Amino acid sequence: MGTKSVRRTETGAHQLPSIPVGRGQVKGPPGTLSRVTILIDEPVWPAHDTLWAHLVSDESYEELHAFASLNGIPRRGFDHDHYDVPAARHDELVRAGAQAVGGKELAVRLEASGLRVPQWRKRQLS
Repeated sequence: MGTKSVRRTETGAHQLPSIPVGRGQVKGPPGTLSRVTILIDEPVWPAHDTLWAHLVSDESYEELHAFASLNGIPRRGFDHDHYDVPAARHDELVRAGAQAVGGKELAVRLEASGLRVPQWRKRQLS
């Protein structure tokens, strides 16, 4: 797994190259084809008087940390294999390049990438 570059588009959104999504790819800037690896599920996880979503990469932790940093998500929001992000940030992160997916698809793709940290391992690390 190599490190991918992150760049800003003309609108200021962060553009990340990535891997195929589903059966196709996501079209990037005119004349290019970029692929999405930053995924975000629906904010359905309650805590601290709000709902939370999970932000993951199915490519690398480096890509995930770069996307989070560029979008002002503090490192303290990282939970071993994902960032917890409040519902209020969901649409903004999708506009910045994260692909909205259902929770099941997010879990399947994270597992398939080899980046998922099982709950038993998270307990050992905490």
